[in-house]
Amino acid sequence: MNISRDQAKRFILIRQGLLGKHRFIGKDGAYQYVRQAGCIQYDPVDVCGKNAELTLQSRVKGFSRQTLADLLYKDRLLVDYSDKELSIWPREDWPYFADYRKRSMEHGRGFKGIPELEEQAIAYIRENGPVSSDTLPIEGNIFWHSSMHWSGNWQKESKAARSVLEQLYTDGVLLIHHKNGSRKFYDLAENYFDDTILRAENPCTDDAAFLRWRILRRIGAIGLLWNRRSDAWLGIGMTTEQRLQAFSELEAAGAVTAVQVEGIRTPFYILSEDKPLMEAVVKDETDTKARLEFLAPLDPMLWDRKLVEAIWGYQYSWEIYTPVEKRKYGYYVLPILYGQNLIGRIEAIADRKNSTLEIRNIWYEPGVRQTKKMGTMLDAAIRRLAKFNGCENILVQMPRK
Repeated sequence: MNISRDQAKRFILIRQGLLGKHRFIGKDGAYQYVRQAGCIQYDPVDVCGKNAELTLQSRVKGFSRQTLADLLYKDRLLVDYSDKELSIWPREDWPYFADYRKRSMEHGRGFKGIPELEEQAIAYIRENGPVSSDTLPIEGNIFWHSSMHWSGNWQKESKAARSVLEQLYTDGVLLIHHKNGSRKFYDLAENYFDDTILRAENPCTDDAAFLRWRILRRIGAIGLLWNRRSDAWLGIGMTTEQRLQAFSELEAAGAVTAVQVEGIRTPFYILSEDKPLMEAVVKDETDTKARLEFLAPLDPMLWDRKLVEAIWGYQYSWEIYTPVEKRKYGYYVLPILYGQNLIGRIEAIADRKNSTLEIRNIWYEPGVRQTKKMGTMLDAAIRRLAKFNGCENILVQMPRK
């Protein structure tokens, strides 16, 4: 299939639920989007909403911060777990990570004292309910490191209570019961998932099958993805040879379809199940009504920033870890999507104590014409962001650029 850059933009945005009429509405819509994406990244930093919340807020009509909390800790349809770094994904995918949890258990047994501490922790939680590292009565330190970081054999001294809870969590014995800010409280997984989930057979028969499944999931998360090194593969841990082999097998099986974007040499791939949508985009038979949304820094659409630059001509760098003197924009800046185009970025800070959303700055991309319609939609998006953060007031501190 040969498509233009504009058609590539439309395909990605429509599949993401960021163009046209809202496809994702309310709690059910939030759940359906996470199912489509496979996983969304979690980050605890909360400047104007946490990353996972902002990802859903831009797509899901009627979404609130409580919506995600309910899906995670009340309905238990979603789980916090490792995937693309710290992530949130559907409970139904639990069986696919069976071997991952098995390797975690084997990893934990290699640390002196961990098995005994696990027995103590499980017994205490079974009798007393959810705990955090501060409330679990296990004292002292232990040399340990999480299996979520597979590379290297290093270990460091850490608080024993925290270490054993995180080990049991990566083993799948514990789930996150709830969070108080960034503090995690854990409970036994068996209290929330029955054996049809906990003991389900892994659908992937070997590591190669698991790799293909994860690649399909990452392609589906973005919509259109190329077969090259990419931050979109973060957390998978595959070599170039393994990736090339997996793509070859997926294409031979008809699971993915190659797409050539005008002016870009590297071919892209879509899930073959998305061919009808791509054909509708090519025939101009899709809803392309413009919306204006602010994207999360780790939004799935931005996972491959070189892809974003190639298709949109937009460069984005999350400067949260950049020294202040080297930042071009700001600490926590959100890309602005208007219609099919990324037109700029906004720095917004929620001062919840004073119920005020502060707009520190807005930067527009070169050549963007600030029309009355765009300004009206931008103001509406700012009001939505304020309401989302529980802010009654909006303070614009600096002129728009």
